[in-house]
Formats: sequence, structure tokens, C-alpha cells
Amino acid sequence: MIRTPLVPFAILGAIIALGGTPASAQSSCGPREQLVKMLADQYKEDPVGMGLAQPGQVIEVFASSNGSWTMVMTMPDGKACLIAAGDNWEIVTKIKGNPI
Repeated sequence: MIRTPLVPFAILGAIIALGGTPASAQSSCGPREQLVKMLADQYKEDPVGMGLAQPGQVIEVFASSNGSWTMVMTMPDGKACLIAAGDNWEIVTKIKGNPI
């Protein structure tokens, strides 16, 4: 499946529009629960990593077995924004003594 990085933004925009969010809202952001459901349903992406950014902000990477991936930033209020997406995701592990 070929996927451009903008497809998740378009899908999330449609979810937001159907949910009655004001037109002034960013189309790449919405409730985290809806974003996570969309990534699982449409792209079969599940969380593979996470970390803290600015105070209260969580960065998560979702990836699928076919290599698609999406990076999501969630704010303390539960609003989540897509910040990057792509293909060819690989899990890289560093083995002690072997530099990556």
C-alpha cells in the first residue's frame, strides 16, 4: 500500500469536521482517542515508542507491520496532533558493544 504523509491529515480533518469541531480548529489535531482509533483502523498502526517532550507533552510513534508510521504529540488536555508520517519503519535496537 502506498501512503503519502498527508493522508492521515486528510482523514483526521474529516473526523474533526464530522465531529462538529469549529472550522477554525487545525485539521491535523483532535481528541487523542479518535486519532489512535483512526491509526489502528485505517493503517493498522499501534504504539511502538513514546517519550516526554515539553512539560506535559507526550510524543508517540505508531507503526504497522507493513512499515507505515505516524508520530503524534499529545497535550495535557488530551488534544493530539499528527506531526510526521512516513513509510519503511524499522525497529532498531542497540546491542551493547555494537554501535548503530
